[in-house]
Amino acid sequence: MKDITILGVTVSAWIYAPAVYFIWVSLLLLIKKIFFGRVQKFARKTRSKLDDILLGALDLPLLLLIFASGAVVLERISPLGEELALTKFFIVGLKVTAIIAVIIFFDRLLRNLIQSYASRVEVLRTSGGIAQGIARVVVIALGLLILMDSLGISITPLLASLGIGSLAVALALQPTLENFFSGIQIVIDKPIKVGQFIKLDSGEEGYVAKIGWRSTWVRMLPNNVVVIPNKILVNSKVLNYYYPAEELAVLVQVGVHYGSDLKKVEKVTIEVGEEVMKTVAGGVPEFKPFIRYHTFSDFSINFTVILRAKEFVDNYLIKHEFIKRLHERYKKEGIVIPFPIYALNYEQEKAKEGNR
Repeated sequence: MKDITILGVTVSAWIYAPAVYFIWVSLLLLIKKIFFGRVQKFARKTRSKLDDILLGALDLPLLLLIFASGAVVLERISPLGEELALTKFFIVGLKVTAIIAVIIFFDRLLRNLIQSYASRVEVLRTSGGIAQGIARVVVIALGLLILMDSLGISITPLLASLGIGSLAVALALQPTLENFFSGIQIVIDKPIKVGQFIKLDSGEEGYVAKIGWRSTWVRMLPNNVVVIPNKILVNSKVLNYYYPAEELAVLVQVGVHYGSDLKKVEKVTIEVGEEVMKTVAGGVPEFKPFIRYHTFSDFSINFTVILRAKEFVDNYLIKHEFIKRLHERYKKEGIVIPFPIYALNYEQEKAKEGNR
């Protein structure tokens, strides 16, 4: 574009072109500030975090696009395009800037999403850095491939090389990948969660301390930790004491003498159970204990006392206190808990010795 004359004064394109660029960029920045300010005020009033995350990810990419658009305007009105034939370089630069802006947008969006929702997904809470790293590598790699393709660079050989290399890496890391995808399955299916008490078919039991990409950590009651590869955990039978609820029944086996008054035994036992439920930590005060007679044993009538605990580990203290208090109460009430009795016939034994 040639020089222009304003009020009889000739202004060179080299002077007014930068001024136009400055005005253009300043105007767009002002519009962005006003628009973003209003949208951010509205976003703060909403309950969802998605709009805040989206606005945060858009900020820097929009700045890049604004400055890039100013460069396009500058190229159109300045003498550069006519004298130096730089139009194609401006177009390429605009493409590169746009692709970089998109890469930055998705990179920040995924990173902020992982940071914001990591507290809701345990595997992200414990391994959020790894998840952010994987997301960033994927976004940047795809962005670079798109950038190379837009610049006319053939990416077919590169994709073929990546395919062969990925296959080799997958074969080398097969055990690790099995544990990785098993960890994803645990996160999606949610058979266990951090803080829950579980028991494996191999015998280990304890609280789930961490669910990672490769392994799950279980803190056992002696306060040591067993690390279980996710692949083994997925293929094992797991007893989760927190499903369908944390509260669970506590069963105590008791036997009384055949000469006992069973109605009195039931009454006394339930009274002790109610006392334990109300006074022992971990008991459920509103639960009413009950008993069920079930066996005429060799030397006693056996029954089961059903109590209730708030969670699995509480059953140890509840059983301890119940047995101790029931034994003391039975003594006061004259209820006998019989010892195992074995009878020996001396006459028969003597006859056997005489025959020899």
